[in-house]
Amino acid sequence: MSVRYADLLQWLENSIWAVTIRQSAWLYPALEVVHLVGIVLLVGAAFMFDLRLLGYTWELPVKALANHLLTWSRRGLLLVIPSGMLLFITDASVLGYDLTFWFKMTLLLLAGLNALVFHQYTLPSVSVWNSDNVSPKGAKFAAVFSILLWVGVIVCGRWLAY
Repeated sequence: MSVRYADLLQWLENSIWAVTIRQSAWLYPALEVVHLVGIVLLVGAAFMFDLRLLGYTWELPVKALANHLLTWSRRGLLLVIPSGMLLFITDASVLGYDLTFWFKMTLLLLAGLNALVFHQYTLPSVSVWNSDNVSPKGAKFAAVFSILLWVGVIVCGRWLAY
């Protein structure tokens, strides 16, 4: 017996986690704060790294900056994912059909793929351009794409709130 999508969304929304969050005066706002702090860490660090790839603060070596900033991005991700999932289940039957939500998820997937491609194919050659004020075209493309994708994710997230 297969579970229909609508039934799954309703089950999530009726879960003890979702009901508890909705009935609490402080849990939902606390989750929003955790989600926003995670976004600040994730996207803020990613933006700073992207700006370096685009030639700003070129006096900072790319590898050292990557080691520092991307650690903070990963920490932000550890806040964003669980808080986002908990926020989603509180209104799953509506969000599951919201085009803005799915556009946001698509942008998130593309941002992840962009980061994966950058780390697999561009960053391994960093020793050649680590201290240069001009990054290779692939790094610049990844940076611009990253910035556009993360701005889109943030816009969609704010759009969902209203």
